[in-house]
Amino acid sequence: MSSDFEAYEQDFGTITAEVTNKIGRIPKLSGEEKTQLVLNVDKQLEEVRELLEQMDLEVREIPIQSRPMYSSRLKSYKGEIEKLEKDFKRSRIAYSDEVRNDLLGDDAGSSENQLIKLREERAHLLDNTEKLERSSRRLEAGYQIAVETEQVGQEILSNLHSDREKIQKARERLRETDANLGKSSRILTGMLRR
Repeated sequence: MSSDFEAYEQDFGTITAEVTNKIGRIPKLSGEEKTQLVLNVDKQLEEVRELLEQMDLEVREIPIQSRPMYSSRLKSYKGEIEKLEKDFKRSRIAYSDEVRNDLLGDDAGSSENQLIKLREERAHLLDNTEKLERSSRRLEAGYQIAVETEQVGQEILSNLHSDREKIQKARERLRETDANLGKSSRILTGMLRR
């Protein structure tokens, strides 16, 4: 089990290193190239989240005496991904000096406040979007658990019904056997009297 956890750790380290590198490049790009890189980083962050979920499942399977060590490592990885996600959000709305000058021209002083306000609004919208996405994922996971629980419940009810039928058949056989024993006893008693 811990070997699986360590394999996930290696994948986590590789992907987060790539993501960190790409996040640093995003503000320097514009247009389609920036969009493609943002989509790529977003996909890799999703992979990292899935890795964290797998690692969390592995930690639950690890013996209790070793669990705290792995839990603390997992917690630090979760903190690391949160920081990466924040950096990613900032990089999507950040512009390099060159891009900023192209957008604003030489009269950047008066428009700087507008740019800051737009960045803040955009960051706020991105935060809200991310919260909605996380809530949606949690709802989907909850729904999946409910469906699985319902299936298990149906199987249990089916097993209970089948067990009930078996018990009823066994009772019938017991009654028949009891009746046959009663008849046999009467016949033997009658035979002994003769």
